Amino acid sequence: MYIDCNIGGAISGSADAGLASVVGQAARAECIGFDGVWSTEVDRDPFLPLAIAATTTTKVQIGTGISVAFARSPMTTATTANDLHELSGGRFVLGLGSQIQAHIERRFSMPWSPPAERMREYVCAVRAIWHAWRTGERLNFEGNSYRHTLTAPMFTPTPHPHGDPKIVVAAVGPAMTRTAAQVADGLLVHGFTTQRYLSEVTLPAVTAVLEESGRTRADFTVCYPGLIASGAGAHDMTRAVERVRQQIAFYGATPAYRKVLELHGWEDLHADLHRLSKNGKWQTMSALIDDQVMNTFAIVGDPSEIGPRVLSRFDGLVDRFTLLTPYPMTDEDTATIIAGMRTGKRD
Repeated sequence: MYIDCNIGGAISGSADAGLASVVGQAARAECIGFDGVWSTEVDRDPFLPLAIAATTTTKVQIGTGISVAFARSPMTTATTANDLHELSGGRFVLGLGSQIQAHIERRFSMPWSPPAERMREYVCAVRAIWHAWRTGERLNFEGNSYRHTLTAPMFTPTPHPHGDPKIVVAAVGPAMTRTAAQVADGLLVHGFTTQRYLSEVTLPAVTAVLEESGRTRADFTVCYPGLIASGAGAHDMTRAVERVRQQIAFYGATPAYRKVLELHGWEDLHADLHRLSKNGKWQTMSALIDDQVMNTFAIVGDPSEIGPRVLSRFDGLVDRFTLLTPYPMTDEDTATIIAGMRTGKRD
């Protein structure tokens, strides 16, 4: 299992650091022992931090986790991804997500359409663009949402030896999960996903689609950002638990993620969280996340306990595990967690 982290805020994934700090973050992540770094599109552009990471590291994989596909033309995304793949020496992974209708229409001022169908077309358009650049063949992609039929030598990137980047697609529901398995190289599982939902819902859907196309699970990468609540001291542990409770409450209030709670019989929890969020009661929502819910969605414990518990829960289910920690964590605690995962001893 590969071990990844987020950059752009702090390595831990908190968003309280300036963009200039990215200069050292990726190099620190590589030094600590991470296998990859992901840049998220929350309050920053997802690609810019990876341009920095590509030039300050030599080994770690870099990727967007995620970039909002429908906020950009496939041509724009194909160009940026190709540049980062070349700059990093072939270490870039393009992670795409759909976002929700309100953000696409009201934040990005872009049109909305059925997301799974549109994502399938988007990925195919990006691949068609790369193919035309690589082979010199005429670009001729015609879809319902995207049409790319014009390119010229002036606008064609100089070939590089690293091939096309891998594409992974973020999904929660069955339709987008099927799309990821049909057209992408991997799946970015949402952090609001439990071991049970992953094993009973997500992975069976992936396997069925892969078998239809003659592929196997070995041909497909499952990436999972798992919530971790950990700290060496009492103060750090208390802060970590509270931040993770808040994160779970935020996700649990979102209708798109309701089915995860429903699988566990927690429909009423979603209804309560959603009602509070609509009324702006963000500060009181975390009180509804009891220890059972907390330990179902997150791995909680001392740094020395986290690694074995991650392996016990997810080894064999996912290929890449990202430490999702919405709070600052020391390099020492992070290194302890990584070491615990490297030993291969399950809790």
